[in-house]
Amino acid sequence: MLTRKQYELLMFIDQRLRATGISPSFDEMKDALDLKSKSGIHRLITGLEERGFIRRLAHRARALEVMKLPENVGDLPLPASAKFSPTVIKGNFAQNALAGAAQVAGAADAVSLPLYGKIAAGTPIEALRDHSSTVEVPSALLGSGEHYALTVEGDSMIDAGILDGDTVLIRRCDGADAGTIVVALVDEMEVTLKRLRRKGASIALEPANKKYETRIFPPDRVRVQGRLVGLMRTY
Repeated sequence: MLTRKQYELLMFIDQRLRATGISPSFDEMKDALDLKSKSGIHRLITGLEERGFIRRLAHRARALEVMKLPENVGDLPLPASAKFSPTVIKGNFAQNALAGAAQVAGAADAVSLPLYGKIAAGTPIEALRDHSSTVEVPSALLGSGEHYALTVEGDSMIDAGILDGDTVLIRRCDGADAGTIVVALVDEMEVTLKRLRRKGASIALEPANKKYETRIFPPDRVRVQGRLVGLMRTY
């Protein structure tokens, strides 16, 4: 018999694997279960592994496999979705330019998000601003709020698990904590997907690839346009 938290974690892992083929990170699992530290996730995973519900795949980071689900899974509510975290798009980023699809968590099996184009993970490129493009996203990957999607092109975020060709899911917001992967508007001209850091009074946009340098700006040159909440990958 599973505890409530074990069940919620198992179902979250299963949903993410079915939707993307990729195990969620410990931070994503922590946020999804509203836990304060990753140590609680380690204990829950160990408990699930001991009971035969999941197994860890050797020699692969973040690799989990769901072996079975509880027999009464249909009788229990699914857990809430994760609150889950390239370089340049040129265009108009006024308040209504990146209007996304508002989604109430759990309201639908899939949500149609606007796909605004390509965002470069490396060398700046001009985005494809085709407002007629959309992408169907499992609602399990989204929480409440307004979302949009971008396609990654390049390799500057590969160490964060963001690869060329991935579709990143962005929750629209105008601020984020340090360490969050954000879509940031620089000088009202270019948009970059990077990890947000603070260097004293300055803003640092940090890549996840040692080949690229961290860019540092005064705060008046950078505006957050959204935060990464998930990604989808096609094989």
